[in-house]
Amino acid sequence: MDDKVNLIIKNNIFQYNLKRIKDLEENREYCKHDMQHFLDVARLMYIITLENNFNIPKYIIYTTALLHDIGRGEQYENGIAHNIASGLIGEKILHQCGYGEKEIDEILEAIGNHRNDTENFESLSNLLYKCDKLSRDCFHCEASDGCKWPLDKRNIKMDY
Repeated sequence: MDDKVNLIIKNNIFQYNLKRIKDLEENREYCKHDMQHFLDVARLMYIITLENNFNIPKYIIYTTALLHDIGRGEQYENGIAHNIASGLIGEKILHQCGYGEKEIDEILEAIGNHRNDTENFESLSNLLYKCDKLSRDCFHCEASDGCKWPLDKRNIKMDY
């Protein structure tokens, strides 16, 4: 199999949108949506997948995590919900990087639903939702006093 994950990282659309987010979040004091966040989410997803014997391929996990917030620039500039924008941008990237239709459908479903807690923990969608939240270190954040994220969603202790 081609190294599809690295094709995404090198993809012009991905790089453009990653830089766009970086520029738009330059003065953001809260959680950023950068490569570090994408990789934190991917690694948490992979660890939980291994711990629970979920049958989700590693490259699907990393692909989903890399693309889940790539539409943040569209949200900031045009008011399009980032999960929707990430799906639209991600679909173009996935086609350019040689993903199959079944893979694309599964990844886009997870990206589109990553703001919603779903019932089936083994699903890619719910794994992404949970790990996106787990990736935030609210217990260590210097900007937590002004954060608009609801207290019940914050990570005020480390889960391991």
